[in-house]
Amino acid sequence: MKEEHKNGFYFKTYEAPNQSPFEKLFGIFKELITHTSGDFDEAIDWLRELDKEYKLTDENYTIDDFIEDLKKKGYIKDELKDDGTSGIGITAKTERAIRQQALDQIFGNLKRSGNGNHKTKYAGIGDEHTGEFREFHFGDGLERISLTESLRNAQINNGVDSFMLTENDLVVEETQYKSQMSTVLMIDISHSMILYGEDRITPAKKVAMALAELITTRYPKDTLDILVFGNDAWTIAIKDLPYLKVGPYHTNTVAGLQLAMDLLRRKRNTNKQIFMITDGKPSCVRERDGSYYMNSNGLDEYIVDKCYNQAQQARKLHIPITTFMIASDPYLQRFVNHFTEANQGKAFYTGLKGLGEMIFEDYEANRKKRVR
Repeated sequence: MKEEHKNGFYFKTYEAPNQSPFEKLFGIFKELITHTSGDFDEAIDWLRELDKEYKLTDENYTIDDFIEDLKKKGYIKDELKDDGTSGIGITAKTERAIRQQALDQIFGNLKRSGNGNHKTKYAGIGDEHTGEFREFHFGDGLERISLTESLRNAQINNGVDSFMLTENDLVVEETQYKSQMSTVLMIDISHSMILYGEDRITPAKKVAMALAELITTRYPKDTLDILVFGNDAWTIAIKDLPYLKVGPYHTNTVAGLQLAMDLLRRKRNTNKQIFMITDGKPSCVRERDGSYYMNSNGLDEYIVDKCYNQAQQARKLHIPITTFMIASDPYLQRFVNHFTEANQGKAFYTGLKGLGEMIFEDYEANRKKRVR
């Protein structure tokens, strides 16, 4: 009797992944420690509340047991707080684990590849095979000759009986250059990033951690600088990302762009780019005398013009700016449109969902370009 094969979906009862009690709690803990900007006590308080509601632990393994395991495994340490009292803080091992989790959540399980794996659209002497062939030219390295294709040409051109291989039969396989990318990621930490009942800084922070982990593990020859901008702009280290908080700041986009271009001027890489994550309008500039000109009411023409000037300067330096606008106000979108036109860069109008995937896709696309 012929066996029948039926196409379709097969549904079964959900089976939770086989995790130890520690692994199950540790995944939640990493998420909470990101939301609390590295505050261990607050994260544990939230974990205890979740435990009461969802019964995450039992009498065999409690939250206190989990804390002890965190200490034994080197994820937390005793430290002195700013007020002089003793407390518990996370370690560099936890910071790495948070970055890896952000990478897994946003970009998936990306495997480590070769150093500097950056293709450009220009063919020539490189180390990435394209599958395309051309005639041998004087000066081509012997290691680039495709023996299979060259022998095939010799058989076609000279026949099997009087087989001979000449220079005219030789072909070489095209390769592509690999170039490095220098990226500056700008993160808006103005007060509006936590206004209106929406936490916008945590998703931005996750994106930064994921991008940092991606570049350091998959493209170690690339460079990534991260800066934050409020009333002023300053750089932060990758290890400081989990602790990043929003401040009572206006939005000095000009200061952020100036610092980003200063950082990129020092890089030797040909490919350079700026990613800017923001949700608000530029509302602040610093004058030459050190004073601040601020205006939160609408788009101030004086401030906006300075932003356009920075966009044009970046264009002259061949530095494209990609703006990720996580707000939907039409008048702000018009500003971003003009800003992007001045730079000839790109803009994405997005909510918080999908922000990481957009940045990853744009990073992958931009690294294939090469400015000559």
